[in-house]
Amino acid sequence: MGPRVGVAVLFTILSLLFVALGSAVGYLFYGSPVFGALVFLGMSAIFNLISYFFAGKFVLRANRAKIVTESEQPRLYAIVRDVSSTVGAPMPKVAVSDISTPNAFATGRNPKNAIVCATKGILNILDDNELKGVIAHEMAHVKDRDILVMSVAATIAGAISWAANSLIFAAIFGGGNRNNGAGFIGLLLMAITVPIAAMLLQLAISRKRESQADIVGARSIGDPLSLASALRKLETANIRSPIKTSPASSSLYIVSPGGRRSFITSLMSTHPPIEARIERLQKLALDMGFWSPGADKGGVQGYSYIRH
Repeated sequence: MGPRVGVAVLFTILSLLFVALGSAVGYLFYGSPVFGALVFLGMSAIFNLISYFFAGKFVLRANRAKIVTESEQPRLYAIVRDVSSTVGAPMPKVAVSDISTPNAFATGRNPKNAIVCATKGILNILDDNELKGVIAHEMAHVKDRDILVMSVAATIAGAISWAANSLIFAAIFGGGNRNNGAGFIGLLLMAITVPIAAMLLQLAISRKRESQADIVGARSIGDPLSLASALRKLETANIRSPIKTSPASSSLYIVSPGGRRSFITSLMSTHPPIEARIERLQKLALDMGFWSPGADKGGVQGYSYIRH
């Protein structure tokens, strides 16, 4: 199953979960499952429209970032322009966040309205090749419209969570139709399990897009090991100094901004493990003509670094 088909399947499951939970709310409060499903689908459409048109502004504000000019950030502009030309995408707007922890993200509803943002920290610790690898990753997100995909996924998952909270609230405070005891217990179980399933599916979508952006970005610039080296540096820095941000913003960053993770929190992360990402990039490097064994580039061992 290709990545686009996999994401489409996950979205379909998310939507079906949402419809099912909306039907349950409609049955509990109004005696009409169809009415409940239609109401929540309508609300979801409104949320998606708001997210579609204003997500970029919300994301920049939440992450203390602002659009910068080329005179303010000539190095970053040059790299973004170079990568945009290489991947065949329009030149995005460029933003810088005053966050000192190194990281980066992209936002915007489509390639023509895209914004690529780097934190001040990432500009200080990466060399030009590593920064180019990071920007290539973000431009892969832009070209594949991943930001829109994740915004819609977050909206649907949020709507599911809201509907589930409505069911639980009704159970606690005596609302809804309690005539059918077994049915009511079933609704409560749905209110607990469906949001968990939706969250796991949202995480699966995010992880799939991150893995794909690594490969697409690295292949587009012909330099997998520079991106692998950058990921290693970013992971170390974010463990040392985590970024305090919302779960929605966390999924946008190139590496998880939440710091060190236990086995359990790793399972609930929006990003694949760094070691797995680096291993895939190393394999891509071998497939593209790098050879093994060899030198250590930025902590990425096992491959000699040959620039073509």
